[in-house]
Amino acid sequence: MARKPPAPRTRTSNPRPSDPTTAYATDAVAGRIVAGEHHIAAAERHLKDLRDGRARGLHWRPELAARAIGFPPAVLSVTAGAHEGRPFNLLPWQLFCTGNLFGWRKDSGRMRFRSAWVETGKGQAKSPWMAATGLYMGGWHGVKRAEVYAIGQDRATANVLFRDAVAMCRAKIPGGEEDEHDSLLTRGDVVIRGELDNAWKIEFPESGSKFQTLANGEAISGPRPTLVAADEIHEFKSNSSIETWKRAIAKMPGDALMLLGTNTPASTQIVGTDYSEFYQKVATGEVLDDEAFAFIARVDKADRENVFDNESCWPKALPALGVTFPVENIRGEVNTARVLLSTAFSVKRLYFGIPIGSTDFWISEEAWSAVQNPVDPAAFKGRKCHLSLDLSDKNDLTALSAAWGQDDGRLAVKTWYWTTQSGLKERALADNAKYVEWDADPLVDFTAVPGAVIDKTFVAEQVKTLCAEHDVQFLAFDSAGMADFIAACEAIGFAVWKYEGPDKPEGQGLKLVAHGQGKRIVFEDRALCMPRSVEKLEDRILAGTIDIDNSPVTYMCAGNAFLDADGQGNRAFDKKRSRGRIDGLVTIAMAAGAADNDFDGTPVSPWDDPAYKYQVA
Repeated sequence: MARKPPAPRTRTSNPRPSDPTTAYATDAVAGRIVAGEHHIAAAERHLKDLRDGRARGLHWRPELAARAIGFPPAVLSVTAGAHEGRPFNLLPWQLFCTGNLFGWRKDSGRMRFRSAWVETGKGQAKSPWMAATGLYMGGWHGVKRAEVYAIGQDRATANVLFRDAVAMCRAKIPGGEEDEHDSLLTRGDVVIRGELDNAWKIEFPESGSKFQTLANGEAISGPRPTLVAADEIHEFKSNSSIETWKRAIAKMPGDALMLLGTNTPASTQIVGTDYSEFYQKVATGEVLDDEAFAFIARVDKADRENVFDNESCWPKALPALGVTFPVENIRGEVNTARVLLSTAFSVKRLYFGIPIGSTDFWISEEAWSAVQNPVDPAAFKGRKCHLSLDLSDKNDLTALSAAWGQDDGRLAVKTWYWTTQSGLKERALADNAKYVEWDADPLVDFTAVPGAVIDKTFVAEQVKTLCAEHDVQFLAFDSAGMADFIAACEAIGFAVWKYEGPDKPEGQGLKLVAHGQGKRIVFEDRALCMPRSVEKLEDRILAGTIDIDNSPVTYMCAGNAFLDADGQGNRAFDKKRSRGRIDGLVTIAMAAGAADNDFDGTPVSPWDDPAYKYQVA
């Protein structure tokens, strides 16, 4: 008997998840949403936790996620832009973040996440979303006497999202009464303390809760925070207030969240960079932290080189592009950046999430970045070399730079750094610098020497080594502290002598030539002074005829630098007005100036000018 043929198989497809948070994650992983690798990693994490999170005490509550997602369009209106007056419907990326924050729970029923990092390009409505989240947790999340705080680097920054919250409280409630003045404020659901833009607190009478704005560093007695929303983390100079609030969050027995929002930090913005790197590892699973949430929207590394010409990758960093953020806005910024190199880095960082650039670099940072290359002293053995030295008073940074001339006319410059072990962690915090990490990294020429004051013999030994291996012409120096350096050279048996002019007898050993530090020019043909050295360094950077060793310490110094000018246009680096340590950049300028000025003959010390001692730096 013939067997009956099998029935034809029908193709089935997995139905799209019913809850919008999981549906978004599914779409991101499937490629139906234009997303970068960290964005996709966040979606994959959500789906993975749905499968195996229960074993770690994690529970997905889609009804709680839906309640939080439904709050803004039901209660709040958009208060600015083309959609002003419409219900505050969450953007897809905001919906995904909101769902995660409020839908995931622990065995105890408490919110899973205690901290959240949200990083996107500029203009993606982070602040209004954070404001709406603050209002929800303050008055509608169900926590009695909830305390919500908006903080920032300063009060102006903290007020950005808080003003959005105040505006939403004053705006008409969607679908409410016909009265245009039907708002949370007029209904008595909230009380706003302070008039107009001077509002500083929102109170929720029914729950006894409050939403308050604070500047960075401001303290209140006995806070019991339910939410701390810190916006513009890339602007923070110190992490002390963030860490203090995180510890307060950790002590709370119930729901509590530290919500951190930011654009991609600049390479010199240490606080934001450190947090961003941590949360990137959380998103990708390199760091296992079930209480930390990370949503990072950036273009991928493969997109960076041609990002201005590849509009298809822009939504990776700009998830609101074409919805609330018109594509014309970013096209205009890109067109400007193509012409002005000085703005190219900021556009790449602020809009596309490329972690480069400084907020206020002393020169075109694109040109600076282009000359950052490895410089190996061994490759220049026996070559003509010029040294420069900037000594610290006690325990700050001491920097020594060496500049080698090459056959093609290029310069190669490398810098060594010293500080002290004593108080290293405290100075690292004060200077927003990775001193501890750099000291431990054998690839970074940064040495923390024992004691509370830098022992100058460490520097003298390095100079002695360079002189033994290279054709050192002289060492240009800032006069501060040179007596200690000369004494250190004597202690290790290394001969040095101060050049005092062509009419003075020469000494034995390494020639030391003074280099003026202020804005005054010494009017001798080859005098060593900062305005000329700055000009020489700038010319080489912009022409691309110098290689500067790509040290993170040097990049920090360059990012901190402030270039001051007088009425005649004479310029010099100003340590007092700089954002932090700049010693390495100072010695690089001195070395470049010394090398270029010495090609045609012996340099002239500024001390040869009889009027120099009367000039004010």
